Amino acid sequence: MTSETELKFRVAPRNLSSVLRKGRLSGRRGDQCEQSLASTYYDTTKHKLKRHGVTLRVRKIEGRYVQTVKAGGAGSVTRGEWEHEVSGANPDLSKTRHTPLQELATRKLPRKLKPVFRTDIHRMAQARRVRKSQIELAVDRGRISAGRHSRPVAELELELKSGHVADLFRLARDVERRTGAELDLRSKAERGYLLVAGSGGGAQRAEPIALKAGLSPREAFRIIAHSTLRHVTANADPVRDMDAEGVHQMRVGLRRLRAAISLFADILPRASTARIKAELKWLTGELAPAREIDVFLNESIRPITEQDVPRRGARAIRKRFSGQRQAAFERAREAVMSARYRRLLIDVIEWIEGGRPHTDDDGAIAAYAAEVLDRRIRKARKQGNRLNDLDPMQRHKLRIKIKKIRYAVDFFESLYSDGDQNELAALSDRLKQIQSALGSLNDFMAHRELATEAALTAPPAHRRAQAFAAGFIVGAERKAADGLMKDAAKELHRLRRLRAAPNGRA
Repeated sequence: MTSETELKFRVAPRNLSSVLRKGRLSGRRGDQCEQSLASTYYDTTKHKLKRHGVTLRVRKIEGRYVQTVKAGGAGSVTRGEWEHEVSGANPDLSKTRHTPLQELATRKLPRKLKPVFRTDIHRMAQARRVRKSQIELAVDRGRISAGRHSRPVAELELELKSGHVADLFRLARDVERRTGAELDLRSKAERGYLLVAGSGGGAQRAEPIALKAGLSPREAFRIIAHSTLRHVTANADPVRDMDAEGVHQMRVGLRRLRAAISLFADILPRASTARIKAELKWLTGELAPAREIDVFLNESIRPITEQDVPRRGARAIRKRFSGQRQAAFERAREAVMSARYRRLLIDVIEWIEGGRPHTDDDGAIAAYAAEVLDRRIRKARKQGNRLNDLDPMQRHKLRIKIKKIRYAVDFFESLYSDGDQNELAALSDRLKQIQSALGSLNDFMAHRELATEAALTAPPAHRRAQAFAAGFIVGAERKAADGLMKDAAKELHRLRRLRAAPNGRA
């Protein structure tokens, strides 16, 4: 087995041709080569290999066929790679011994394997010497094809051949600064599977997280953090397209990553973590107005047009917030198109990969997860017992605590045995109901401020009508708030610690 440590970037096609020019990037330039690479990826109809985190491809290179098995890329920039030359374009499973594919290679597997998608790439590669490290810089142009569907490829790969990971990130920052390249956490294989599923261009939801009980907390955090960051970056294009669901999903990804940082705070390096948290908070803040106004417009303003509200007032307040929504979505788009966003991605990846634990990290994630969930559930339940005495800010903080517990359940779910999944699902459902009720209460407070400000600053011609519409919205939401408080209090009272521990241990 060999391993590859690489970073992949999306680059505007107009900038790709200049990347390899002498003097364009830091480091001494070495030999340059050019290749045409035709690769076919194989899997079963139900994508068994993908579900187990394994990819299998056969690549034609200058008349030769090379079979490659890859695994382990979802939780790190380093992944295992097993290559063997084969006699033809079809996979040869006899050459998958001592690879992760060997465990999946049943007698029936050769008959079940079929081509799933194909990549046709023109690659120009160049060796770079950065300090004492050797890095290959490769520019790829071409297409990914699955049946009648295809997508273009225009990307840059940096692969550490020898030396230090720090030098890889040093060159990555130079690439970003000089070319506007954006870190892309999805491999060609992942994009191929998305193309097959017909979901390559829209908003993307979080992927399942698989942890093994024997992992250290730091190793588990690395897997979780990579997954949540992938959730963020997968929604960059939808945010640029000003897609509401894309904005929502990127915010969810950011919240999940920030929740993971909170859950593992005692083992993370403090100084570097503080810097990362500040940048994640910045991006969250740039997206927040778009989501907030979009929810207000669709859930509070649009429904009043069908109720007993003067049309002029409903029309005026809808027009006002439609304009604000557009401006908020443009703000979100500009944030994701900025150099600050591109630098943030590189900084977060380097921090995930290189940060050392703040304290000893010699335990197992199963015990760590049990302690985290137990402690946080006890604290949330204690605070929830006096829900009616909490002011809006305290309720908001309680909602955040509940949200973190819910994300923790998602992160640690794979550590629990099949027999404990029903209890885990019941806890997750209860947390979701509490979060939803408290979230709606929080939205109502924000909507009250928006509606009040709209009424007070409306133009004279529409002031009375718009004030009436705003008052109608506030009144309706205040009435709904009473029921939400009761629902949240009931579910908080029923919140219980898990009887089972991860890995089936009581």
